[in-house]
Amino acid sequence: MKIAVIGKGGREHALIKAFKDSPSAPEMYCFPGSDAINQLATPIPATDLASLIQWMKENQIDLCVAGEESYLVKDNGLANECEAAGIPCWGPHKQSAQLEASKEFAKEFLLRHNIPTGTAHVAADLDEARQFIAGKYPTVLKFDGLAAGKGVAVCMNEQEAESFLSEVFTEKRFGDGRLLIEEFLTGPEVSIFGALVDENYLILCPARDYKRLGEGDLGPNTGGMGAVASRQLVTPELMDEIEKTIVAPTVAGLRADGLPYRGFLYFGLMLTPEGPKVIEYNCRFGDPECQAVMPLLQGDLAAFCLAGAQGKFEPSLISFSDAWSVCCVLASKGYPESSHNGDAISGLDSVENGFVYHAGTTWNDEKGVYETNGGRVLAVVAQGDSLAEARQRAHMEAAKVDFDGSQRRKDIGFASFA
Repeated sequence: MKIAVIGKGGREHALIKAFKDSPSAPEMYCFPGSDAINQLATPIPATDLASLIQWMKENQIDLCVAGEESYLVKDNGLANECEAAGIPCWGPHKQSAQLEASKEFAKEFLLRHNIPTGTAHVAADLDEARQFIAGKYPTVLKFDGLAAGKGVAVCMNEQEAESFLSEVFTEKRFGDGRLLIEEFLTGPEVSIFGALVDENYLILCPARDYKRLGEGDLGPNTGGMGAVASRQLVTPELMDEIEKTIVAPTVAGLRADGLPYRGFLYFGLMLTPEGPKVIEYNCRFGDPECQAVMPLLQGDLAAFCLAGAQGKFEPSLISFSDAWSVCCVLASKGYPESSHNGDAISGLDSVENGFVYHAGTTWNDEKGVYETNGGRVLAVVAQGDSLAEARQRAHMEAAKVDFDGSQRRKDIGFASFA
């Protein structure tokens, strides 16, 4: 079996390792990949989506797996192009991926299918946004399009709101797009992952991530500074409620709207006093939640995803252990406003009781070291039979890794847990 994973970050590193460790032992390929990923998978010599599809067709790739969200909506869409070329793809079609690519599309979908979510207004310009906010704080502002996990701002006051409004409408940091002004929901957050095959679905191991840069959930929003994953994270009773009110209606809604879906679907939920509500959908695995979840996976992920991409639902092929997994992200100097490249990373060989997933790194062959090459540089992940054991191990191993300007939250696995 030949599998190509599309992406280059920590999530793709985790997925590729899980596929490679599958009992079916597939040959792994990647695009665009990274220096660390290339140690596990052969890089594909493509330059764009068209040449990628052509190469996969000529080299008889059995399964294409969408890691990064951008490829799902780029050009005609990765899954659409794969289908036209006869290549099974684990990832939704472009029209279905609008659940992530457009916050407005997702909100309309949620309301149309009576799936619990916060109320929202859509603003086309700065004046309209201010009118909808109308001095009501806290408020949640969401850029309509893809923004690499940074297009959402929870604004506690006018100063924070005006700063984000300037980024969206004046600086156009995320490009052209509208803005959702959404109801501020309260309660703990949880990430639920589904593996969808047409009308069938399997709920995977839940997780909780940490978006804010600073300890105590302070500071600017990021793509994610860490995560905790375990089947014990959500009670069976709550999971039943989530499945009944959110997951099942979402799958039924996709079918009713004629939106084909085979792949991972992320449900970002807020556990409000009124019950669980959807904050957002992502049409792929979360990052850094994927890095926390994948080490808990048991069975044959490669065979499961291949079968799913071919329209066969075989949930017995995978399961998850009852252990806990904690993921600590190390970010570069200046992140998230900027990133810093070229800083030598030390201590990677000292990590013994965990695994390092690379996100923004590059190999310096002359110096014989990995260096920083992005905002979120890498993640150190460890497991344990209890949350206390997993977080102690993860933080102990993460402390061994360092580089100039390194930023790491030391409360991952502590905050949001009693």
